[in-house]
Amino acid sequence: MDGWPEPEIDYPTRWAYRLVGPDEAALRAAITELVELREHSIAVARTSRTGKYTSLHVEVLVHDHDERRGLANAFNAHAAVKFVL
Repeated sequence: MDGWPEPEIDYPTRWAYRLVGPDEAALRAAITELVELREHSIAVARTSRTGKYTSLHVEVLVHDHDERRGLANAFNAHAAVKFVL
């Protein structure tokens, strides 16, 4: 990871992602589509002052490194998602 060591993580674990996009409903649909049947929770983290963006806090039960990174990549690639933090 470009000079940063990978964290040591005990799997399975609940991993948190923050997704940012212009449409809360589209973000929620993207999450449902991508996490499929995995155990997860969604909460509104914040709406921008102008209302242009909403961020959702998503926690997903992941079972290994590949699953965790794969979800991050899938979220990043989805049209409804502007940023993944």
